[in-house]
Amino acid sequence: MSAEIVVALIGLGGSAIGSLIGIFANSKLIDYRLGAIERKLDEHNQLVDRMYRAEKRLDVLDVKVDDLEKGR
Repeated sequence: MSAEIVVALIGLGGSAIGSLIGIFANSKLIDYRLGAIERKLDEHNQLVDRMYRAEKRLDVLDVKVDDLEKGR
């Protein structure tokens, strides 16, 4: 083989290895960011559930107060 072909193959190998390292690093970063978004979404959903339950209790309390005010 000539020297040019050997140099081209070495360059091809280096490019391939560099690309694979970049893909794996980017994949880890995306997984980390998705995990952070999922945690924030879970916190938000828990807040929504708590507020729904609190509003439901307030509705029950309003009915009880109305009943007391009407003398039932």
